[in-house]
Amino acid sequence: MVEAPSRAQSKVVAQFVLLAMAWGSSFLFIKIGLRDLSPTQVVLARMVFGALALGALVAITRRPLPRDPRVWGHLTVVTVLLCVVPFTLFAWAEQKISSGLASIFNATTPLVAMVFAAAMLPTERFNRPRTLGVGLGFAGVVTIIGPWSGLGEHNDFLSQLACLGATACYGLAFAYLRRFVAGRGLPAPTLAFVQVLIGAVIMIVATPWVASEPVDGLSVTVVLSMVVLGAFGTGMAYVWNNNIVSAWGAVNGAAVTYLSPVVGVILGIVLLGEPLSWNQPVGAALVILGIMAAHGRLNGIFQRRGGVSAEQEGVR
Repeated sequence: MVEAPSRAQSKVVAQFVLLAMAWGSSFLFIKIGLRDLSPTQVVLARMVFGALALGALVAITRRPLPRDPRVWGHLTVVTVLLCVVPFTLFAWAEQKISSGLASIFNATTPLVAMVFAAAMLPTERFNRPRTLGVGLGFAGVVTIIGPWSGLGEHNDFLSQLACLGATACYGLAFAYLRRFVAGRGLPAPTLAFVQVLIGAVIMIVATPWVASEPVDGLSVTVVLSMVVLGAFGTGMAYVWNNNIVSAWGAVNGAAVTYLSPVVGVILGIVLLGEPLSWNQPVGAALVILGIMAAHGRLNGIFQRRGGVSAEQEGVR
């Protein structure tokens, strides 16, 4: 008889599902926001609502803020790389490409992070699984872009490059976090709040120069999309991700990366009527295989298959 999962385990599973939905749907909400807002205004909205959500959480749980000015300096760098620049690049790109395609490119983040970690962290050098994973991921990216159909049509190629630039920022930010911020004993909600708060301040200060375009009107759909994008996709998602990694480990926690593009593509097709070319899911599958290979998951599958064969032959 299978034991019923504990309450704590059920809570982690629920957060895993919420995280996959939050990250997968973020690209849908960006696309909706672009109906009435410019790309930078979308970024401003998600940063402000994200800071408000995380600020409320930190206040309720009475989490202390870091006092070391160096931590605030490092987190400012992280904010630019993890929030301001990639959010802007994705929003700009989605003016030309579908939300589903943007979510597929976002799935390359773990592989890009691995490349930067190998360059910046002595303990993260490349081994055979990681090399195979990055190779599969590169093949997946080329397949997604589909160079055989032309690169310049409708500026889609530049938009796809912008998505890859965004994931490169993510990868560099994660490596920077591990090198300069990890190990300081700061709780995840506090780190997330400070990052998003700094990003909100940057966007508010820069608004007269980058986000001052006139807004003719805001629909209720756009406003609600920005609230959900900020509060959940930009705010609570950071907390859920940390809880999942703490409970299941980094490798198992990374499995959410497999689901996010699936959620993003399905939502784009069902709710926005976006088209899907054959090379996009094929490329996404290669990227996901690359992530699994880099984490040693494919070796585990082959070993389990080998074990089944051995058992069938009577070897116990």
